[in-house]
Amino acid sequence: MRTGVIGAGGLGQHHIRHLRDLPGSAFAGFHDTSPVRAAAIASELGVPAFADLDSLLDVVDAVTIVVPTPAHFEVAQRVLGRGIHALIEKPLAATLEEADAMLATARAHGALVQTGHIERFNRAIRAALPYVDSPRFIESDRLAPFNPRGADVAVVLDLMIHDIDLVHTLVRGNATSVAAVGVPVLTPFVDMANARLTFESGAVANITASRVSRERMRKIRIFQQSGYLSLDLGAGNGEFHRLRSDVDVMSLATAPLAMEQFVERIPLEADEGDALRLELESFLAAVRGEGVVPVSGEAGREALAVALRIVADIERTMPAARGGTRAATGRA
Repeated sequence: MRTGVIGAGGLGQHHIRHLRDLPGSAFAGFHDTSPVRAAAIASELGVPAFADLDSLLDVVDAVTIVVPTPAHFEVAQRVLGRGIHALIEKPLAATLEEADAMLATARAHGALVQTGHIERFNRAIRAALPYVDSPRFIESDRLAPFNPRGADVAVVLDLMIHDIDLVHTLVRGNATSVAAVGVPVLTPFVDMANARLTFESGAVANITASRVSRERMRKIRIFQQSGYLSLDLGAGNGEFHRLRSDVDVMSLATAPLAMEQFVERIPLEADEGDALRLELESFLAAVRGEGVVPVSGEAGREALAVALRIVADIERTMPAARGGTRAATGRA
């Protein structure tokens, strides 16, 4: 499998390193629009840098696209139009129209598309999935210090979209209603946001994202009839709390008991594994026909659709952010 990477920024260099070393990946090289950046990465990682995109596309079967969101559409159309399989970093595109056109091009030319929702491969998520059973309420907090990378779009498309995809995965349904608030702090775009999603099943998710926090936090709490799951995505672990099977529920009302006497605590841990490496391994396996695409282009499109609904609701209630999609995506 001849592989390549388009974009050698902060995240792109990690794509390059993994694809260079993965079994089954014959890494051809990468392309970056900055000659200085390209030369530095080529020297540091010992891989070829291609001066122009077409030269790279001439020698690859599959690529990962790790360029700024506003450039996704142009780059992806050139890649998919040649029938080259692509893993496209989140968000899939800047607009739904672009996403739909990209997916249509992929179908027309027989190219697979995977969306780079890396949190699907988080150790805590992998450990929790066997215990998730029809959640009724999900609370998610994703807080991070400011980083210029990704600040060309609203925090909804930069950070919150991870959790939008995760709650869709956990609930296994589509959001039917959205209510959101947000505010710009350090950029012209929304830097802090909160959204409440209601799903077809009646489940509710409350999602908060900030990129102007002093400390980093990535936590999800899942409430369902069978118990309560608390996940720390940063640490890659969690706990599942459920009523002990040998407890008479009626007896709990007769006398106070310590929680451990009637609640069973199950530590949640999965096998070690770098999430990005697992994501790239899954992409190459799907291209080889050894499995389905774990995060399809259509799934990425659905997460984008909800994210844009959230942005629209924020803009509706925040006059300063009005004036078109530029407030959300950096696109005029």
